[in-house]
Amino acid sequence: MQTPAPDAPILFFDSGLGGLTVLGPTRALLPTAPIVYAADYAGLPYGKKSDAELAARVPALLGRLVERYHPRLAVIACNTASTIALAHVRAALDLPIVGTVPAIKPASELTRSGVIGVLGTEATVRQPYVDDLSAKFARDKTVLRHGSPELVTAAESKLRGEPVDPATIARALAGLTDQAGGDAIDVIVLACTHFPLLQDELQAAAGPGVTLIDGAAGIARRIAHLTQGQAWPQTAAPGIAVFTRSDERPPPPLAALTPYGIGRIETI
Repeated sequence: MQTPAPDAPILFFDSGLGGLTVLGPTRALLPTAPIVYAADYAGLPYGKKSDAELAARVPALLGRLVERYHPRLAVIACNTASTIALAHVRAALDLPIVGTVPAIKPASELTRSGVIGVLGTEATVRQPYVDDLSAKFARDKTVLRHGSPELVTAAESKLRGEPVDPATIARALAGLTDQAGGDAIDVIVLACTHFPLLQDELQAAAGPGVTLIDGAAGIARRIAHLTQGQAWPQTAAPGIAVFTRSDERPPPPLAALTPYGIGRIETI
């Protein structure tokens, strides 16, 4: 690849607004980086889609976005899309691609009880990729999984200023703790980028004896490493948020995105 121009953006891609939890730490490390944040509202929720559908949809949509915005690097800020489509995207696009995978390795290092919970979408928690991570990094641990599509909806609603139903949080956690051995969970991996948006609610319900962990900070460090030595603008310009057009789900108010450095909304 040629050396990118200073105004070449970092492209963040997610099914919805969960990838903002990756954008935030990246902004902290690269404060003047141009940003394009893309949300596939026409395809949300990804956790309900088949592997074959996502393996076709994600590379095609990212290809359109790369042609339109010419990013220096693309981040699939979505665990479901990464675990299913990352290899397909890397084969299709000629630029660096950073994926998002469940933080099972650091969770294995943190747990004292030896029992880890993985809370994600239904599609993520069933992936062989999660089996592989568990076998590689948590072979001597018990890894319990639960898929909660309700939490994705709750996170999207929270960013729109709507209240979070405590029963939704309770059901999601019960999906882990009600399993055999679940009462010993002391670390929960938030294996969906939407879920850290509900960090306060999840932590309050899980209690102080449970540590919640996600991979956003590590992804931000990886982005900074891959772009090390590249030129950036001297000052930060407002980022762009682009949404695939959905009759059921209009883009959120711009005010919900401005804390993340977004200054304009587009639809495709």
